[in-house]
Amino acid sequence: MNERLKVLLSPLNFAAYIAWAAIGWELLFARWSPPPGGLAWPASATLLALMHVGFLALFLAVTGGPREPEVRMLPRLMLLGQVALAFALMLVARNSSLPILLILCVIQVVHLWSPRPALAIILAINVAMYLVYRDAWQLQSPLISTVMHGSFQCFAALTAWFAFSAERTRDELAAANADLLATRSLLAETARDSERLRLSRELHDVAGHKLTALKLNLAALARDPRFAADGQVQLCARLADELLADIRGVVQQMRQGDGLDLEEALTALARPFPRPRLQLEVGANARVASVAQAEAVLRAVQEGLTNAVKHSQAQNLWVVLRREDESLRLDIRDDGRGSGEVRAGNGLCGMRERLEALGGGLSVGRTGTGGVHLQAWLPVAA
Repeated sequence: MNERLKVLLSPLNFAAYIAWAAIGWELLFARWSPPPGGLAWPASATLLALMHVGFLALFLAVTGGPREPEVRMLPRLMLLGQVALAFALMLVARNSSLPILLILCVIQVVHLWSPRPALAIILAINVAMYLVYRDAWQLQSPLISTVMHGSFQCFAALTAWFAFSAERTRDELAAANADLLATRSLLAETARDSERLRLSRELHDVAGHKLTALKLNLAALARDPRFAADGQVQLCARLADELLADIRGVVQQMRQGDGLDLEEALTALARPFPRPRLQLEVGANARVASVAQAEAVLRAVQEGLTNAVKHSQAQNLWVVLRREDESLRLDIRDDGRGSGEVRAGNGLCGMRERLEALGGGLSVGRTGTGGVHLQAWLPVAA
């Protein structure tokens, strides 16, 4: 199930669909009357149905659309359209269930606005509802009816706010946990690499030194006329030569593996994200030389994931880490559908500064399909 469909079928939205359907059933198949002080032109069942369906269409567009703060202007306008349709229905048809549509609107208000503007909008909605009750529906106690529905709105708004806050906290904890897992993997790889280097030095400095001394002593024995023809001395000298060569080969192999393998850390970083799916390719010889380089690569991939989630609405993220001559190349691209020039925010600027401090660099552009394409490089010896 893709992310948008998952959001549309969430329990909170599903409850809203049931409420909308119940309101529509009562509006179209139960008795309703024109408001005494409502609009002068008569309403038909067809008009009411169109307005009610229009409310649902705007609701689906808001709840299933982009959820990031940077792209909330259009959802906010569509939400105001829902409010307008709800009041329009109340002005052409008097039905006790219609104000419930405003409760659905209030739930969305606390999602799209910060607390203070949301409170101001909710108060404005209730003032307008009071005027409709007093002047259009001409209720005997418009204030009591407004307070009653306002209390329902407050309950729904607080419930929705806590639900949205819990969802945001969950996402933040998942991202923080991914960061910790990646850091733990990096620390474990650093410890393994340090231990490998320590062992190679010990073999070279201790065992190599002792074997060299043994060879010198065996060579001195071989020059002694008393042991020159002794086959055991010659055998020991040959074995010492072979053992020293083997140790040097092991030391060389261990030093050739010098560097940190980032594949496990990068996989851990992307694991909590349901989208985009990480397609990771790490070259066999693409190993970073220091923890600072590893940190730069990790943060670059993390920024690519964050951008793909927040801005590109991408489903896939391709990450390729390879070595070319004397540099490491990191290629990050997603399958988003953006347009225009990619503007560098704080994340991209921080990534560029971190790479440049290590002697590397960053280029940012778009793919042929509109996705974001990041290319970073680092010198191997940094």
